[in-house]
Amino acid sequence: MYQRLRNLREDRDLNQTAVAEVLHVSQTTYSRYENGTLDIPSASLIALARFYGTSVDYLLGLTGNPEPYRD
Repeated sequence: MYQRLRNLREDRDLNQTAVAEVLHVSQTTYSRYENGTLDIPSASLIALARFYGTSVDYLLGLTGNPEPYRD
């Protein structure tokens, strides 16, 4: 999961500070999310899935399909 978060961020040429701002956390906190030393709250996972246009399952590595679910 953590590598997937990093890959999504880097594929969009974003730094950790930019993504941290989306989540309203510090860059240090986001860095800990990305390297796995701090659990990501569910609200932040949902925000990341929306931000990247994917599903929480994809972020968590439960599916290889990056397409978001349809309502």
